[in-house]
Amino acid sequence: MNRLTDAPTINTELERIDYRTTPAYYFDTEHITDPLVLHLLTCCPTVFGLKKAITDLMAGHLDVPLPEPTGVIEPGATVRGQVVVAPGAVIAEGAFVTGPVLVCPGAVIEAGARVRDNTVIGPGCRIGFGAEVTRSLLTGGVFMKHTSFVGDSVLGLGVNIGAFVSTTGLRVTSGPVTEPATEEVCAHLDGHRIATGQTKFGAVIGDGVIVPAGTVLQPATLIGAHTLLYPKTQVGGFFPAGSQGR
Repeated sequence: MNRLTDAPTINTELERIDYRTTPAYYFDTEHITDPLVLHLLTCCPTVFGLKKAITDLMAGHLDVPLPEPTGVIEPGATVRGQVVVAPGAVIAEGAFVTGPVLVCPGAVIEAGARVRDNTVIGPGCRIGFGAEVTRSLLTGGVFMKHTSFVGDSVLGLGVNIGAFVSTTGLRVTSGPVTEPATEEVCAHLDGHRIATGQTKFGAVIGDGVIVPAGTVLQPATLIGAHTLLYPKTQVGGFFPAGSQGR
C-alpha cells in the first residue's frame, strides 16, 4: 500500500515529466478567458497537481485574489460554506452548492444540480438537473445538462458530458473500499504506470471532447483534446489528442 504526500510524483521509470501529463497537452491556454483558471493550469507541471491547486486557491494559499462574490444566488438555492459566485454567474433556485466552490462569470448552476467541495466551475459552463460535480476543474464552456457525475477530474473547453456519464476515481482491486481512500491511483502511458499522487483521480478530458451518453470513465482516464469517443459502456487508459476511441 502506498502512503501519499501532498506532492504528486512521476514514476521514475519515465525519468522525466511526459508531455502527455502536462496541462498544455489537453487545454489550449490561449483560449482560457478566466485569469484564475489560467493561473491554475499554468502553475501545475502536471495535470495531477490540479486538485491540490484548487484546494490551495480556495484556501488563499496561492496568493491570488478571488473575484468579488456579486453574482446571483436565486431564492430557493441551497448554498453552504465558502461559495464565491463571480459577477455574471448564477446559482438557480433549486440548485445545491456546498463550498469551497468558485463559480466563474457566465456559469449557471441550474435547478437540481449539485456542486460541492473544492470545485471550480469555469466561465460559461452549464450544470443541469441531476448533474453532480465535486473536487474538479471545469475550464470553461462545459455542458453537463443531464444526470451525470464528474469527480476528481479536469474538463477542458467545450467538453460535453452526455446523460448518465460517470467518472470513477477509486481503485477497487485491493479489497474493500475504505473512506478516506489510501490506495494510490495510477495512470498508464505506453505500458508504464505513472503515479498521480492521488487516492482519488477520475479523468482528464481535453478541449472539445464529447463523452457519449452512458459512458463510465475508469480511474485516471486521460483523453487528449478533440478526441472522438464512440459510444461504449466503459472507457479507460490514454487517448492521444485528435484520435478516435472505440
